[in-house]
Amino acid sequence: MRISGGSELATKFSTWFGIFTLDEEGEVTDCELFEKDPETLAQRVLELQGSGQDIPAIIPDLRQLALDCGFVDLDEDYDILLRDVCIRASKSRISGTDTDDVRIVHAVEALDDIDKNVNELSERLLEWYGMYFPELELTGEPLARFVMAFGSRANVPEDHQLFDKASKSMGSELSFADEELLSAFASNLCGLYDTRRQIESYIVTGMGSLAPNLTDIAGGLLGARLISIAGSLEKLAAFPSSTVQVIGANRALFKHLRSNTPSPKHGIIFNNVIIKNAPWWQRGKLARAFAAKISLAARTDFYSGEKDPSIKEQLEKKLTAIRKANPNPPKKKSKPKGKGRKKRGGKR
Repeated sequence: MRISGGSELATKFSTWFGIFTLDEEGEVTDCELFEKDPETLAQRVLELQGSGQDIPAIIPDLRQLALDCGFVDLDEDYDILLRDVCIRASKSRISGTDTDDVRIVHAVEALDDIDKNVNELSERLLEWYGMYFPELELTGEPLARFVMAFGSRANVPEDHQLFDKASKSMGSELSFADEELLSAFASNLCGLYDTRRQIESYIVTGMGSLAPNLTDIAGGLLGARLISIAGSLEKLAAFPSSTVQVIGANRALFKHLRSNTPSPKHGIIFNNVIIKNAPWWQRGKLARAFAAKISLAARTDFYSGEKDPSIKEQLEKKLTAIRKANPNPPKKKSKPKGKGRKKRGGKR
């Protein structure tokens, strides 16, 4: 190693333990060593991995470089310190993956899992309890609440609105064992409904701090689902508005690419009332405007994190202009009248 004056062709080369200046022959002309603290060096490793620095044509031996510049005294010291630094860097990277948008993604996926289980269990309860009280027209959560509260139809009080149906029901009698089992089943199902509401509340609250502009434009639940499908807020911010518009319409998009069917006008953004409640002939234009502002809101949230009320104001003006410009459905295009087909054959 040669430590001397600088060179016009000298380049700086960063390592996990210092910054070195190399000449055109790859010789070290200057060095700046870091503090020999494993925690500080671990953060340096993480910064170095994401720096994207140019690699010199001639890379020196880092182990020998650490020995020559006096960073460590022995090979064993280099190995022990490097191992400790790498372990700390790995732990720091793993703990750094627990970000706000990752928690939102997990909450959305948990919500989907609960919905799937709730739908299956509520159907099972409907068929099961229907043998004992077929006249009961309740479904879903109201049915689960009813079964949890009363169990057998014989327990329905006289002042209840369903007393007449319960007293005159043609269903089979419910045994004590079956009543206990069904009541416990319904109680667990009601617990899932309660958990679902808690997760929804968690998502809406978390989205308010994570992505205030996206929440203001699309709503907390829809914004969270967009982040979940994209993978993170960063990835959603990188999507063009045309991609945001059809997020969630994978089947329709693939069908369009394979069989030349009309391209989908919207994906899950259809769940927003702006598009869902709009006339069919306005939905395509509204979806494009809505997706453009969603994309802008996601970028603003990711890069600045500050709420910008002007985004929603611009969206409302755009939506109003679209509705005024397209008050009526388009007229159907009449097919051009062509000459009639000639009959084949003649007189025989």
